[in-house]
Amino acid sequence: MKEKIQKRGLLAATALVVCGLASTANARAPATAPWPDSFETRVQALAILQGFNADLLSHPSATLTIQRWCDTHHLAPVAKIVAHQVKNADKPLPEGARAELGIGPDEPVRYRRVQLACGERVLSEADNWYVPSRLTADMNHQLDSSETPFGIVVKPLNFRRQTLDARLLWQPLPEDWEMNGSLPAIPAGPLVVPHDVLQHRAVLRDEGNHPFSLVVETYTSEVLAFPLAHSARASSSAL
Repeated sequence: MKEKIQKRGLLAATALVVCGLASTANARAPATAPWPDSFETRVQALAILQGFNADLLSHPSATLTIQRWCDTHHLAPVAKIVAHQVKNADKPLPEGARAELGIGPDEPVRYRRVQLACGERVLSEADNWYVPSRLTADMNHQLDSSETPFGIVVKPLNFRRQTLDARLLWQPLPEDWEMNGSLPAIPAGPLVVPHDVLQHRAVLRDEGNHPFSLVVETYTSEVLAFPLAHSARASSSAL
């Protein structure tokens, strides 16, 4: 009898440890069930992406916008954006970028590639070309030595964002779907979302309207890593 009690106690303790480890894992990277592939889900995905795109377009700082998005959609236990620098990355200035930045052929330009993460989810991958002479010495030091997002570092410049291009990289529904008489067959199973879903190209200008940065931001499928409300209702009604 005593041995049985000890065994039960050991099993209970083991179960608590397993539950604790599961809770810790969930805190690191919240698991979400895949979205079902259906016409309704695709309409919702399109509406969510367009809403996210509009939110980005209406605010100067993409960093603060995706931090709010992370917080609202519970994508991480703590909604804080960290810029993980991709070390030793280099990419030449795109054609015409010097004219967009208003600089001559000999003006030094630095390149910074980062992954903007909320918790363990990388929400955006950004290529950033910036003119160091138009930033303060402290800003340049932070950009060289820290993982602080660019938008946070240059916030004292009271900058505004001039969007040059914004496009969906993934179309959940065919173009002009609302005008077509029929839609292609949608396969059963989970919705397959590609890694890249949205891309922005923009120039940042300080309060004196001087351009100082060209950014190309590619947003990932992790911005959709939350459960759809209609799926939860459908599951509960099916029980």
